[in-house]
Amino acid sequence: MLGGDAGAFEALYDRLQGGIYRYALRMTGLPALAEDVTQEVFLSLIKDSFDYQPARGTVKSYLYGMARHRLFRRLGRERALVSIDDGADDSSFVDFQSKCDPFAEVAREETIELVRQAILSLPEHFREVIVLCHLQEMNYADAAEIIDCPIGTVRSRLARGRMMLLGKLKMLQTTSFDDAEIKTRLVR
Repeated sequence: MLGGDAGAFEALYDRLQGGIYRYALRMTGLPALAEDVTQEVFLSLIKDSFDYQPARGTVKSYLYGMARHRLFRRLGRERALVSIDDGADDSSFVDFQSKCDPFAEVAREETIELVRQAILSLPEHFREVIVLCHLQEMNYADAAEIIDCPIGTVRSRLARGRMMLLGKLKMLQTTSFDDAEIKTRLVR
């Protein structure tokens, strides 16, 4: 790819584009911003491929780092966050119980929305490690390389982020409808 092989670039794009987009989306909750950042990252790679230095890390870490810097720069300008909607069709994940019980599906969707809200409400440095390690399923070393910090920092941020997330989920859950209220509202 660095030598100008278009096929190699396509393979790299196919392999990493989805992950970078999901990272940007989960960090911001804004699909349009995630698309813009993903596009900027790959256009920058084409334009300035000589900036990548293999001795400093993997291409994956380099691209995630570029996405990270662009996100933080853009978030500084655009502070309005909305809930995450990654466009995925959740119907493919519906289990047998949900097919038989529409209330189970409503409860599932409510839980997903609570988690999305809680993640988006975390401070950026905690949200980032939660997104990278849990939602992007990266190991600590890869996450540390992307955010340019020691592995121990990733671990401590992750532990503290989990605790904050748990607290926020408990708080959000107590303010949401309980099952009886959902059933009552749906029956009306």
